[in-house]
Amino acid sequence: MEGNLQLALICIGAGLSIGLAAIGAGIGIGLVGQGATTGLARNPEVQPKLMVFMILGMALAESVAIYGLVISLILLYANPLM
Repeated sequence: MEGNLQLALICIGAGLSIGLAAIGAGIGIGLVGQGATTGLARNPEVQPKLMVFMILGMALAESVAIYGLVISLILLYANPLM
């Protein structure tokens, strides 16, 4: 019985880690896109420079989701307690 409870809690933790990381990444990418669109609407001449920073910001925000995926995979497949 204790093994089933432990497995259930590991699965819940893995789901929460990737779910919350994906929410955070989605919010971050949305805010980066909003800022880039607003900046481009105010000053269209800075489009090449703004695009570089927008792509960099989106990549950094997406790395949060990758970290959540790695944590969930570690919880599911590299668990030393099982």
